[in-house]
This record gives sequence, C-alpha cells and structure tokens, in this order.
Amino acid sequence: MSDIHSSVESVFRQESGRILAALIRISGSFDRAEEAMQEAFASALASWPVKGVPENPAAWVMTAAHRKLIDAARREQTRRDKQDSLLYETQTIAATAPELEPTAMDFPDDRLRLMFTCCHPALSVEAQVALTLRTLGGLSTPEIAKAFLVPEPTLAQRLVRAKRKIQEARIPYEIPPRDRLPARLAAVQAVIYLVFNEGYAASSGSELVRNDLCSEAIRLARVLLELLPAMAENLGLLALLLLQHSRRDARVVHGELITLEEQDRGLWDQAAISEGLGLVERALGLGPPGPYQLQAAIAALHAQAATPEVTDWAQIGALYGRLLEMNPSPVIALNHAVAIAMRGDLAEGLHRIDELGRANALERYYLFHAARADLLRRLNRIAEATAAYQHAADLATNPVELAFLRRRLRQLRGE
Repeated sequence: MSDIHSSVESVFRQESGRILAALIRISGSFDRAEEAMQEAFASALASWPVKGVPENPAAWVMTAAHRKLIDAARREQTRRDKQDSLLYETQTIAATAPELEPTAMDFPDDRLRLMFTCCHPALSVEAQVALTLRTLGGLSTPEIAKAFLVPEPTLAQRLVRAKRKIQEARIPYEIPPRDRLPARLAAVQAVIYLVFNEGYAASSGSELVRNDLCSEAIRLARVLLELLPAMAENLGLLALLLLQHSRRDARVVHGELITLEEQDRGLWDQAAISEGLGLVERALGLGPPGPYQLQAAIAALHAQAATPEVTDWAQIGALYGRLLEMNPSPVIALNHAVAIAMRGDLAEGLHRIDELGRANALERYYLFHAARADLLRRLNRIAEATAAYQHAADLATNPVELAFLRRRLRQLRGE
C-alpha cells in the first residue's frame, strides 16, 4: 500500500502541472480543473491498490480527470455549452486510444500558457509566486503558506483573489504575442528567481537554506527551458540556480553560516556544477548576454576556482560592471565594489561602498553593512569594523545570519 501512495505522490509531483494546465485549457476554470484533478488522484488511490498501477499513470489520471469534468458539466444544467466542449475534447482524445496514449499527455503549450497566466502583470508579485507554486509546482496551500511564513488563511485568500482577478479581468490564457514576449518572460523568470532566493537565503524562520524551495525553483526553471529552449536567458537562469545551489551542503555546517571563502569546496555538488557550466557555455554562445547569463557566468567563475586564492576576481568585477550597466541597482553596485576589493584593491572597494552609503539607498540592507564591516576588518580598522558588524546584526532577520555576525563581533573583540 505504501508503494501505491508513493506512486501517486510521484505522479502528482512530476505531472500535476502538466495535467492541470491541460484541464484549465479545456474547462476554462482554475477551480474546476483543480477539483477534477484532485478527484482523479483520489480515484487513483482507490483503484490502483486493486487493479495495479497502470503502465502510464499520468495518462490514467488525465483520463479520469476528463471524466470528472464531464460529470460536473452534466450536473450543471446552465453550462451545457461547456459540457459539449468537454465531450468533444474527450471524444477526440479517446479516438486516438481508449486509455489515452502517452503522446496525448504532451501539452507543452498548455504549461506555457499557464505559466504566463500565473505571472500576468495584473497580479501582484505575491499572487504570482503563490499561484505559480500552486499550479505548476504542485505545492499545497499549507506547504506554500509554510514556505513563505504566512498564515494559511492569508495564503488561501491570496490564491482566491488571484483566480478571481484572472476571471474578472479576463486575463487571456495564452502565450503573449512575440512583441510582448520578452517583457512577460522577464516576469516569469523573476518569479522563479524570487522563489529560489527565498530558499537560498530565507528572510525569516530558523533555517538559512530552504532546499525544498530551491528545488522547486530549479524544477520550474527546467520546465521553462523545456518549453522555450531557444531563449538564452532561460539557459542562464537554470545555470545560475544550479551553480548557486551546488554549494548548499557547504554553506551551513552544524547550524553555522560558512562564508564562500571559508567553505569546504569538497562538499560542493560537482554534478550540478558540471551541468551549470555546460548551460553557461551554451547560453553565452547565443549572442549578447542578459542579466541571468552574466550572473551565471559569475557563479561559474566561483565554481571553477579550486581554492579561494585562485578566484578570478578581475573577471568577476568586469562581469559585475557589465551587469551594472544593464541594471544600475544599488545591490549590484555593492557586489561590484566587493569584487573590486577582492581583486586586491581594498581601499577602492571600501570607497565605492562608502559612496553607496552616502546615497542612503542601502541603509536598511544588512548585507551592505556586513560587506563594509568585512572590508574594514581586512584593513585592520577594528573599531569601525565592530560598529559596522553591530549595525548589520541589528538589521539581520535570519537567526543563522545573526549568529554569524555575532561570531564575527566576538572575534574582533578577542572573546
């Protein structure tokens, strides 16, 4: 029985996004599609222990979900037009094979439509993230609420409002026209990256790294690349996530944050690094790089350095310079300044950080004060470094990061 449950769970995790996307296209409703899919999986739990797991479990669930939609349409007398549509869809599929051939499960455009619908600019970023994880990620409402540390009723309402907005605003369930694709694709990429970042450095909670969120983001990035393989930034995004996540086992050891410079590089995931490096090479061969490609190239340089001392900080600084030209944000400017410092010019790096400080854009950003403190420590300006680390500690929200900053303070005080 446990094997059956594992099979059902595996199908749900791997195929629910594909199945739900097709059901939404057919039914025109997020809620009806979700209800039909849930009933189909419940039927699988009842049927498979008796009849065995079918040869194509995902196709079985898809067929069952179609039948659930038809049953629901028959019960809704006021929606006979929808029933006719559903009957036609199912009869067309059934004509190919009674139990639905595996090829009938290939609905790449449906998943792409769903991805762009979830990330429509009419929805808030919070709603985009929640809806993407719910529909394409296959996460339950409690799981998403737990991941982002919001009450379950709040998250549930967020999902309800997002679906209502899609219906009331008549947001089209479609891939945007070519002239609008780049801007809309950027929103999809940003949502995936946001999910990864929350997992990579959790803003709150007891853990620094949320591997579940990182893994979901990587999975969504793979789906996006599968659907739009010719888009270089999709290659860059997946490469960036893989290269960043390859360091997961070395970043926190026995509950303590370990800086990149101090990490045991033998703990890095070499398979993820190899895949990421290959993706970077492919992406950079497709033309002028975009922001994700540049960030992936930076991560690749770190991944290729056998020791901290041989890190190519000059090239990293140059890449951050190009990234800053594309997106002149204070955070990128901070990273650029750190790269300049680490290539051997500590004074120039600190000067650039202090210039950012005078602009006051990063005053509430704890990493700004932590970076400044680190350069002051390297310059042996202990009193100033202590004050900067204390400022960073006052702003840090994650307990693992806070513990690291306090450890640095104790070191500076000789405790």
